[in-house]
Amino acid sequence: MTDSVRAELRIDGRRLSYLDFGHLGRPLLALHGHLSEGADFADLAAGLAPGWRVIAPDQRGHGDSDRAADYSRQGYLDDILALLDHLGLDRITILGHSLGGINAYQFAARHPDRVEALVNAEGPVSLDPHGPNPLAFVLTLRAQAPTRQALIEGLGQAAPFFAGGLRENADGTWRLPFHPQDMVDSEDLVHGDHWDDWLAGTCPALLVRGTRGVIPADQAQAMVERRPGTRLAELDTDHFVYANDPAGFAGVVGDFLTSVAGARQS
Repeated sequence: MTDSVRAELRIDGRRLSYLDFGHLGRPLLALHGHLSEGADFADLAAGLAPGWRVIAPDQRGHGDSDRAADYSRQGYLDDILALLDHLGLDRITILGHSLGGINAYQFAARHPDRVEALVNAEGPVSLDPHGPNPLAFVLTLRAQAPTRQALIEGLGQAAPFFAGGLRENADGTWRLPFHPQDMVDSEDLVHGDHWDDWLAGTCPALLVRGTRGVIPADQAQAMVERRPGTRLAELDTDHFVYANDPAGFAGVVGDFLTSVAGARQS
């Protein structure tokens, strides 16, 4: 396991927490999806070490980062820019999963001078704004309890998915690593047509699709064909490609990063 250091910055009084794995190598900013956190990229950081320094924030409202007043597209992108400026990083490679994938390619489109290459893992370009919210189930979860055990029991069948990330509050009570309503609001705000942002990007890109994930095969093919400099890697797993095939995920990401570095040097 690659060692990591947890640090934070303040954005308008709000804490944004992040993990810095290794402090060595080329910087790779890794953005998690909904209901997740930066620590989920520990296996990837180990797989890419020592050549890559993985920096993985807990995005607003997740993990050790504070809740935000809003979960707009612009809000997430502003946090990324603030983190890069805080770290003094002029140009980075950016990777994201799901929500993080959309944040990554939107940031690359709007700040092309800050991004050398892009990895989009299971981040669609089109999400029905009128369809059901797939995160609505979290509203049924118990968000806080007097003890860790009580919170686990209150989560019922969802406990195995969230027990490892539970947080202790300053008063000794325990909470989920996110607020359910925040996640529903954030999911609502990520839905829409993002083709313009995907096609506006000019840096080399890798699209990682789970064969049983959320991006339909025809949409993935169109994403690769319509955006120059984009390649596709498919893993035989579900939406959580980095968790359910960590070796495969680190392999395709590592191969892409090596090829991009080689092309840059030739």
